[in-house]
Amino acid sequence: MKMRLLLGALSILALSVTPVFAEESLEERVKRLEEALQKAQERESREVPGISSSPKQYPVEAGPMTDIRVGRPGEEKTPLGFGSTGSGKLIYAKPFISAPKATIGGYADVMYNILSRQNLDNPSRNSFGQQRLVPFIYADITDRVKFAAEIEIERGGTNSPQQGDGSIQVEFAQLDYLVDERINLRGGILLMPVGKFNLLHDSPLNDLVDRPMVSRLIIPSTWFEAGAGIYGTFYPTALSKIDYELYAVNGMTQTAGAVTDLGIRSARGSVSRDRDDSKAIVGRLAFSPMLGIEIAGSGYHGQYKPSTATVGSGNIDIFAVDWTLQRGPFELIGEAAWTRISNNNATGATGNGIGPAGMFGYYVQGNYHFMPEFLKRLAPTHFSDASTFTATVRWEQVDTDTDNRTLGGGNTLGNRRELDRLTVGLNFRPVEDMVFKVNWQHNAQNGALGLTPAGDLGNASSPMDGDGFLFQAATYF
Repeated sequence: MKMRLLLGALSILALSVTPVFAEESLEERVKRLEEALQKAQERESREVPGISSSPKQYPVEAGPMTDIRVGRPGEEKTPLGFGSTGSGKLIYAKPFISAPKATIGGYADVMYNILSRQNLDNPSRNSFGQQRLVPFIYADITDRVKFAAEIEIERGGTNSPQQGDGSIQVEFAQLDYLVDERINLRGGILLMPVGKFNLLHDSPLNDLVDRPMVSRLIIPSTWFEAGAGIYGTFYPTALSKIDYELYAVNGMTQTAGAVTDLGIRSARGSVSRDRDDSKAIVGRLAFSPMLGIEIAGSGYHGQYKPSTATVGSGNIDIFAVDWTLQRGPFELIGEAAWTRISNNNATGATGNGIGPAGMFGYYVQGNYHFMPEFLKRLAPTHFSDASTFTATVRWEQVDTDTDNRTLGGGNTLGNRRELDRLTVGLNFRPVEDMVFKVNWQHNAQNGALGLTPAGDLGNASSPMDGDGFLFQAATYF
């Protein structure tokens, strides 16, 4: 078509220079040329699609189908879905292929320990360990609907060829509907808002290698249950704010184990169903009077079935407080938790048919952040304004039988199950999201707590008070 326009223009131009039109003025010749071009354009617009020597190409589909063109007019406007025609392409009937919404990130860590003997978190006294690989998925469905999920792969996963002592689990998968900053809806597999550490337990985020013992035994982190509820934020004044979370969740269960003097980890519920049809309530209320200061209280209350052999039911109640104080390079954080268990006549590791009624634990941790200027001058490619060192000290203690109900090492009542730990650490962050940690740890125990050969709690003949050094590298990605 462009060729015909060009030939028409050249013909008119040739005519303009012949003797017949020799007497025409320049203005008349320009006008005659414009009229000829307009007629040629009108003829082109009247042509029928499909007869042209250069057929129109429709848009190319997005995603993995980029090598296949749409050949039927109008089909490019039809999104792939249940009403789509075809066969082989139906596997791509996903909206996120043509309009991606999700972001994938996560974190990973690797560690090495050398200890005098095993302790609570380290069943081998001299070992490398790839503890966690945790992919994180986040999606903006709409401006009000958000989705987030975390998949935790620990120690190589369940199919790890070496002893198979790993695990793979969905740590949380929640769907949020944002109503207002003061109240929003949430449902799915939820991290339990009991204490602060259970909500912020990522390896790159924390300044020490091992997790606090109170968050392992008294609050069974990482702790998640299936449920739904609300959360939001209020601002009482220009400087202060109040945050809250409140959920109804599946209750705890002892179908797979008993609440013993080794903590309540075995009583965590099921995310697939409520095994004992016993719902629980859980929530956290945090008050921050100004930037850098927060104190929070949280709690859990739920009914549980003490054991498959015990008639009746009992209650598990957990109350926790946590605090964060920041001033310049100094930081003071901590957490304390109390657990009460009623009707706990379940046989535990001690085999006496009597479980603990009360547990208590806490930790207090001080951090000091610094970055020597001479290091930035000496090696600016390794030490930048984004880098920092942190010196850390943490003291912690747990007592998993505050009422002295369970049997002692000599089969007598009244032997306390107590663990004490002191950790001193120094870490370096090239950037905030990546950290190298060096810790020295001292452990002491009072009572018959111990580990099985597989590294599980429950063997009184294998004490877990090993001292020594821990090293870890962890990063977000």
